[in-house]
Amino acid sequence: MTRTLISSGSTFEAQIGYSRAVVAGNWVFVSGTTGFDYATMTISDDVVVQAEQCLKNIASALQQAGSSLQDVVRVTYVLPQTADFEACWPVLRKYFGEVRPAAMMISAGLADPRMKIEIEVTALKN
Repeated sequence: MTRTLISSGSTFEAQIGYSRAVVAGNWVFVSGTTGFDYATMTISDDVVVQAEQCLKNIASALQQAGSSLQDVVRVTYVLPQTADFEACWPVLRKYFGEVRPAAMMISAGLADPRMKIEIEVTALKN
C-alpha cells in the first residue's frame, strides 16, 4: 500500500513529529487541525472563526491528498468548552450539511489555551 505524507507547513508538525495528513491507499487521515492560520501562525479569539479556519486548513490538506471535504466520511470535533459547540454549527453545516459524515464531539483540553476547537477527519480519495 502506498503511503504519502502531507504537510501544511505548520511549525507544530516538525516540532512534535506528525503530518497534517497521511494518505494510505484510498484513505486520507487528517490530523487534528486547529484554527491557526499557518501562513502567519496567528489564531483568532473567536471559536466560530477558528472553526472556519480549521475547515479551510483541512480542505487544503485534503486537496493536496487528492480528496476534498465532500469525500469526508468521519469527523471528530474537540472543544475545551462544550458550550462553544453550538455556536459552530452554522459553519459545520456550511461545509458538511450535504456530506453528512459520521461525527463525534469530545470536550477536552487542547495543547494551547488559545485553541478553542480542533477538528480531525477521515476521507476517501477521489
